[in-house]
Amino acid sequence: MHTLKLTQIGNSVGVILPKEVLARLKLEKGDALYLTDSPDGFRVTRQDPAFEAQMKQARDIMKARRAVLHELAK
Repeated sequence: MHTLKLTQIGNSVGVILPKEVLARLKLEKGDALYLTDSPDGFRVTRQDPAFEAQMKQARDIMKARRAVLHELAK
């Protein structure tokens, strides 16, 4: 468990992430993080939830229409 401290950054408030957390999330300065609601609070992730939902739909369509896509690829 890591305790994060809120700090003033200009007119905003930010969170400083320890090096260990950045390394585990494979993040660097300038990368984006996404904060989403979860049943037990919030979830912080590096994947865009909207993009993940679109990709799931695309995979479902490709699976359902596999034969059509195979014919189109010829």
